[in-house]
Amino acid sequence: MTPGHASTVDGLLRRSARRTPARVAVEYGDRTWTYDALDTAVSRAAGVLLGAGLSPGDRVGAYGHNSDAYLIGFLACARAGLVHVPVNQNLTGDDLAYLVGQSGSSLVLTDPDLAGRLPDGVRTLPLRDAEGSLLDLLERTPSHDGPGPRSEDLVQLLYTSGTTARPKGAMMTHRALVHEYLSAITALDLQAGDLPVHALPLYHSAQMHVFLLPYLAVGATNVILDAPDGDRIFDLIEAGRADSLFAPPTVWIALSHRPDFATRDLSGLRKAYYGASIMPVPVLERLTQRLPDLAVYNCFGQSEIGPLATVLAPDEHKGRMESCGRPVLFVDARVVDEDGEDVPDGTPGEIVYRSPQLCEGYWGKPEETAEAFRDGWFRSGDLAVRDAHGYFTIVDRVKDVINSGGVLVASRQVEDALYTHGAVAEAAVIGLPDDRWVEAVTAVVVTRGEATEEELIAHARERLSSFKAPKRVLFVDELPRNASGKILKRELRDRFTG
Repeated sequence: MTPGHASTVDGLLRRSARRTPARVAVEYGDRTWTYDALDTAVSRAAGVLLGAGLSPGDRVGAYGHNSDAYLIGFLACARAGLVHVPVNQNLTGDDLAYLVGQSGSSLVLTDPDLAGRLPDGVRTLPLRDAEGSLLDLLERTPSHDGPGPRSEDLVQLLYTSGTTARPKGAMMTHRALVHEYLSAITALDLQAGDLPVHALPLYHSAQMHVFLLPYLAVGATNVILDAPDGDRIFDLIEAGRADSLFAPPTVWIALSHRPDFATRDLSGLRKAYYGASIMPVPVLERLTQRLPDLAVYNCFGQSEIGPLATVLAPDEHKGRMESCGRPVLFVDARVVDEDGEDVPDGTPGEIVYRSPQLCEGYWGKPEETAEAFRDGWFRSGDLAVRDAHGYFTIVDRVKDVINSGGVLVASRQVEDALYTHGAVAEAAVIGLPDDRWVEAVTAVVVTRGEATEEELIAHARERLSSFKAPKRVLFVDELPRNASGKILKRELRDRFTG
């Protein structure tokens, strides 16, 4: 490739810095970075990493909380030609050791309060809040001005959520992520004048690659929060410092249930994005009734595609609130049967993708790669229906469909029926082994009021065919979730089987 023609992740920041050097790029706590200052910090941080003996292609783990330093660490890896490995900050023990070991990380960027969890012998570098940390070393380290990475080079191992098995490291190239950023910018109407707040974990692909990096590419001012703190988010909106927010349904549910949701002045919130898991239709209706001028976008995808695959735009929600929309700019999608043949519109099948956003395969897992990529298409594992207008509706994960008496039942449809009951705060529907039904439709419910098993079963029967209604309802204090907010139905099945 001709020098200077590569399309790279860090190159997007460099261009924004040249276009608007004095504009504020990032605010975190009491620190503010202009685009020029952020770009300089990234070059110096790349110098720190290469000066520590790392070479292009080496993997660098990132095990830290949300911060400006976390962002700088990722962009520094990109500029230095290193492969960034984001690690869930909540992982410990064998799960943590697996990701660090399977990725072959030579160094782990971490926060001081997390470093003690890492396996013995792992080389670490503090991100911040310590002498000799990445931020501390910036002022006395020259910028890295050597040859940059190529478009086809790996920039990140993006580990899958691992809801059904061990996480797999999706090998993302610069080229793939840059294509995904362009898809996000166009489909989600991301503009330089927006005021986004980034409250979800930056190690998760949705917050980092659908919002923070694309917003840096267009030149917006970004506020990074430690966590989705409702008080802080509402304060920023009322102060006119935030008008755009992405959150999974769990966070939107919590925000909409706050007592001050009905009284605070939230009219400044212009754009609401949701994704990472299915949004219950009743919750979405509650949000739009409270804020009728809010532009609501449904973002759907998965780690292997960067992760954005489809979007349901604000003007597309009416009449199809259960849909996840149509494919974004650089994604081609089909719905197929087990043999990979297209099924008619309106017929459930597995959604498959072809796209320059796709990963190159799974790190160190050739068999899993061959299984996922067949005939030039990526098998998503999601059961979907496509309509005649090209809109997709996710019915379920293929592995979550329940075989009840020889009839397939989609768990999402049962969950939506339960969410219309006022006492249901959260619901997950799974299939449990049953001598009569093969798998019995079982609802696991978190309540916010009084409700009995009989009452919820009767409520579901009024809205569903009788064979789809739960045979049992189990009550729990909380549902197990991974970091992105996805319910771990595998854990529920294991807990209640037997």
